Amino acid sequence: MSVTDDKTTSATFSAAAAQRALELARQTLQIEADAILALKNRITDDSAEPLARAVHLLLSCQGRAVVSGIGKSGHVGRKIAATLASTGTPSLFMHPAEAAHGDLGMVTPRDTFIAISNSGETAELLAIVPIVKRMGAAIIAMTGNDESSLAQLSNVHLDVGVAKEACTLNLAPTASTTATLAMGDALAVSLLDARGFQEEDFARSHPGGALGRRLLTHVRDVMRSGEAVPAVRPDVSLSAALMEITRKGMAMTAVVDALQRPIGVFTDGDLRRLLERGQDFTRFSIAEVMHANPRTVNQDQLAVDAVQLMEEFRINQLLVTDTEGKLTGALHIHDLTRAKVI
Repeated sequence: MSVTDDKTTSATFSAAAAQRALELARQTLQIEADAILALKNRITDDSAEPLARAVHLLLSCQGRAVVSGIGKSGHVGRKIAATLASTGTPSLFMHPAEAAHGDLGMVTPRDTFIAISNSGETAELLAIVPIVKRMGAAIIAMTGNDESSLAQLSNVHLDVGVAKEACTLNLAPTASTTATLAMGDALAVSLLDARGFQEEDFARSHPGGALGRRLLTHVRDVMRSGEAVPAVRPDVSLSAALMEITRKGMAMTAVVDALQRPIGVFTDGDLRRLLERGQDFTRFSIAEVMHANPRTVNQDQLAVDAVQLMEEFRINQLLVTDTEGKLTGALHIHDLTRAKVI
């Protein structure tokens, strides 16, 4: 075979291999989507539905959800435990093999034990589940076989069985692990709603992330206050107001009445527009050129609310007030950027 023929064969093979890969990818996604849809269709409106009973068990649990599984089921179990913990259900993952060598002491009668096994016959789980049951802890099993030993030992069995795996050999856990993970998410979301879990609750369990900053940071936490707030009375000259803007470095000043309520605002942009019109700004009082009824935000609102106001009205600064409408601070978009709210 010539070098040319070898290159042609290689190119033909590569194209065929790429086409095969794409077809298998689509097939895998379809099989896994069908597996999840099958789970959805199993859930009925009956109050005795296993998922409803599992939610009830976890809602009434006085301890934690202890999730356990081995192999791929263990990896899925870790994720389910993490999702439950971050959405208001105290939980942890316990490896069944380690449990048989002392970690079973993590489980108490007040806990609910979630055992995950596609076959329902995993030896490591079957070695500890009877002990957990004797302790008095409730057991939720997630398996693909409702006749399995694990299903029979449980208080509630969640059927996560699939028609086939996405693996071309029908061996590697693929559709079955996806279905189990989806059922875990369904359980967590149902619990989240039943507990009345809100955005603020979610943020408290994620204080280090961007979402935590957005939902836990209030305007009062990032605003400028005290002497850092530019403010003048309406009877001062525009020249004096410009000096206040320069001193405070916010590119604007609030105009306040005798009760410290903001009645206007004047910005660098307003000054540029005056200059463009050829106005002699030395003869104006600030009351004559200010914008009346300025945009304000309450100091107790979330900082993200201030971001939304700035974006809506295309402004870079906001005046901050208290519940009585008095000026307590000022906020620049750079303050929000430094606080990583945006």
